[in-house]
Amino acid sequence: MLIRLGYDMLFDTPSEVPIVTLLNVHPSRKNDLREPDYLRTDPVVHIENFHDSFGNHGCRLLAPPGKLRLHNATLIEDSGRPDVEGFDAHENPVEDLPVEVLPFLMNSRYCEVDLLSNTASELFGAVPKGWQRVREVCTWVHNKVTFGYEFANPVRTALGVYTERVGVCRDFQHLAITFCRALNIPARYATGYLGDIGIVVAPSPMDFSAWFEVYLGDRWWTLDARHNIPRIGRVLLATGRDATDCAITTSFGRARLMSFRVVSDEVPD
Repeated sequence: MLIRLGYDMLFDTPSEVPIVTLLNVHPSRKNDLREPDYLRTDPVVHIENFHDSFGNHGCRLLAPPGKLRLHNATLIEDSGRPDVEGFDAHENPVEDLPVEVLPFLMNSRYCEVDLLSNTASELFGAVPKGWQRVREVCTWVHNKVTFGYEFANPVRTALGVYTERVGVCRDFQHLAITFCRALNIPARYATGYLGDIGIVVAPSPMDFSAWFEVYLGDRWWTLDARHNIPRIGRVLLATGRDATDCAITTSFGRARLMSFRVVSDEVPD
């Protein structure tokens, strides 16, 4: 299947402001692109492309005073199959994990592993290790936390989600990631496109989405504590320890977002 991807956002900056973006399709999906995937700006400014320490494709630019539009549209080929489930995937002893996976066991800005370790052990310590335990974590978070855009809070951490039991998609993932790490299962945050493909179309406007990945066996597996079902048409933009590492845009100064639109639609045959 083919999926039309795109975004269009408008910022207003009172003075020159450096901006870093993670709006390009993740390098792991580059071979699936059927059209160029370039960040475009209006007015035209110099864009520096780079890869960050997590392997994400980033861009850096200097926004001029006034209005700056960031936009792009591209086409990607997708298998059309739901997220793969690893029913037989096993947990790895920490001493056997690849060294590059170890940071995803640690505390991070939004994932306080130390503060929720006892809770994770009480809730999931008796669940069989491996895929079953990860699924149990995902289902618990999905059932216990209430989703709502009105609950958005940029400073809410996993502990806050556990205490308040409300949040947006990133909050669901932060709590699930923290529980997994507390159980010695490497887990990382992921963000990207997730259109309403194969499901009833949601009444809310399209937005970028968050999910998480766990390392079991010899690979990373995709899970989603907000939706808690395998989905079709997930297109990765970035991974990192938590939302701090995966911000779609980061401005180093005042940059007011004036409009925002995201597209992720299946292209009819």
